[in-house]
Amino acid sequence: MNLFTARIECPEDWGEIFQSAAAFTPLVRFILDSENLPVSEIENLIPGTNAVFRVGSHVIKIFAPPESGFFWESDFQTELFSIRHANKLGVPAPRFKADGFVEDKYHFAYIITEHIEGTEFSELFLSMTGKEKYDFGSELKEITGRLNIPCAPFNDIDVLNDVSRHKRWDKYPDNFKAERLVYINTHDFGGKVFVHGDLCGDNILLTPRGDIYIVDFADAVLAPICYEQALVAVELFDFCPEPLKGYFGGVSPEQLLEICFNGLLIHDFGGDIVMNHVGEPGGFETLNDLRDGIRRKLDRFAGFKLKI
Repeated sequence: MNLFTARIECPEDWGEIFQSAAAFTPLVRFILDSENLPVSEIENLIPGTNAVFRVGSHVIKIFAPPESGFFWESDFQTELFSIRHANKLGVPAPRFKADGFVEDKYHFAYIITEHIEGTEFSELFLSMTGKEKYDFGSELKEITGRLNIPCAPFNDIDVLNDVSRHKRWDKYPDNFKAERLVYINTHDFGGKVFVHGDLCGDNILLTPRGDIYIVDFADAVLAPICYEQALVAVELFDFCPEPLKGYFGGVSPEQLLEICFNGLLIHDFGGDIVMNHVGEPGGFETLNDLRDGIRRKLDRFAGFKLKI
């Protein structure tokens, strides 16, 4: 076969081609025909690391081949397990349709799911009323409660001990980084559960009927539950009081502070989230500086009054 004709020899090559519907059209048509699924116009979806296209009522994700320099196998296994796991638990997520491999010019793995017709939460958030934000937080809590349960290992990611996941903290002062590592190695974060890992506004859709759907499980891992909850509080809700109170109802202010603090310290995106929502890296010389920064945000924006 010669379905895909572009050259891929490095990450830069993949970066130039992976969003091209034209380049992938013959391959996508072949895959859908092989799976006995209808073929229609091929449209780009939100770019990530892999090639993602909408074809009618389906979404097909084609994973970067080995020649791209990306580690496709872990990504493929993570997403395949995660979408099946979510479907099994009754979590509102796209339904799994098919997966497989194509040996063409390159080795391409793929996953096909249904397409969810909805609008990203990030686009709707500012126009929502306070009650709508509260209700959203409450409903999302119920959904993640179903999702965040123990399960069998599905990838080899260790969120606490994998040093390659510390790179987003490189820009922080040396004393802070050293203290962070000591804290991670000595603190008890609790047992690990399945987490989506990237519940940002782009990965949560609201349908025209108002139903919530979670998409894109590329960053799913086994992790302490604060890993998920901290990102929800700081990145998704940005300390907004109504959805925070809907999601964390019954949690004391000090408990919420510790959830955010612990979850950010171990999250793969933690260093960037702190920089974008709490303060500039240079302002954090110690872990107490981070805890105080989160406390001020909760006091000022969320209305959770915390004693200093």
